[in-house]
Amino acid sequence: MRGNPFRFVFLSKYDWIIVGAGFTGAVLAERIASGLDRKVLLVDRRDHLGGNAHDYPGPYGILIHKYGPHIFHTNSAKVWSYLSRFTAWRPYEHRVLGAIDGKLVPIPFNLDSLDALFAPAEAARLTRLLIDTHGIEKSVPILKMREAGGPLGELADFIYAKVFENYTLKQWSLRPEDLDPGVSARVPVRISRDGRYFQDTYQAMPQEGYTALFARMIAHPNITFAASTRYEDVAGQGEKVVFTGPIDEYFAFEFGALPYRSLRFELEQWEVEEAQPVGTVNYPNDHAYTRITEFKHLTGQRAAGTVTVKEYPLAHLPGRTEPYYPVPTPGTAEKLKPYLEAARALEGKVWFAGRLGDYAYYNMDQACARALALFEKQILPNFRDDK
Repeated sequence: MRGNPFRFVFLSKYDWIIVGAGFTGAVLAERIASGLDRKVLLVDRRDHLGGNAHDYPGPYGILIHKYGPHIFHTNSAKVWSYLSRFTAWRPYEHRVLGAIDGKLVPIPFNLDSLDALFAPAEAARLTRLLIDTHGIEKSVPILKMREAGGPLGELADFIYAKVFENYTLKQWSLRPEDLDPGVSARVPVRISRDGRYFQDTYQAMPQEGYTALFARMIAHPNITFAASTRYEDVAGQGEKVVFTGPIDEYFAFEFGALPYRSLRFELEQWEVEEAQPVGTVNYPNDHAYTRITEFKHLTGQRAAGTVTVKEYPLAHLPGRTEPYYPVPTPGTAEKLKPYLEAARALEGKVWFAGRLGDYAYYNMDQACARALALFEKQILPNFRDDK
């Protein structure tokens, strides 16, 4: 979807204004329009639908994820069932390899990674130690694993140095131990030979892409969507507001700017059928970029050529870059507190939600679950009879 096909003559008044047309905003727009039968104005300052999950047809007809790879996975039957109303699915299990010591090994680091990087006898010995200590088919956060002494502590230090440390420095400009432990725990050490990046119950890609999913989600007569539109342009046209943009931006950075990380993307097209063996290859220790993703693996499309994207992390500069990731540290949690207090003072009129609105490192399914819970627990009980 290119350009801005979403230009409308605004009504004089809406029941709700929702700012941000990503997962959180679009789900809430659909729920309020369908579940409450209210008029919703959904706006996004960018020129398209879908937020960071937006995709579009690129070279060779390949579906390009404009803001880097978005692979859907969830353990929530509720989220899966809800989204399945708006898309058919293409089963897809994401696999990632890491370029380590001149070899491509499975990420998260597992027993096959161990075999690839160590001599057979040493790999077998370490495998036995891992299984005896933690158990087979277990996942262990690297920071917890480093607490061990002896050979397993040495192995943990090796994995930390080769897989986590430099990648985290590039991605966050912080060391793994300086971040919330949940960040490194997202990519644990796996004592198994399961090479899938995710182990969720449901793993798939929207068959026609995310933009098509969102278009169906908001195809309701009660929803008006306006792209290239800022909240300031429509403030006052709705009695109630859900804001999914940066919470500090809403309050004009009154308590200081919160830190975010951003990304720069570099697309490349290749006159070959396949550029790499799996969807994503990580480069923890080489190059300024962190990873390269080839979209054909994700979409299942066939074409004579292919398209890849390199991701270069960088600091977010308000007004100049996109804020992709809140920075989860104890220090930023303290900086967030006055904004949360200011948000509480607006309860009943303005709600904040989503990765930027909540300042939380959500996956797509978590953003969807957050929106569904907000509707069911706060909005529906309080406003079902307010017409």
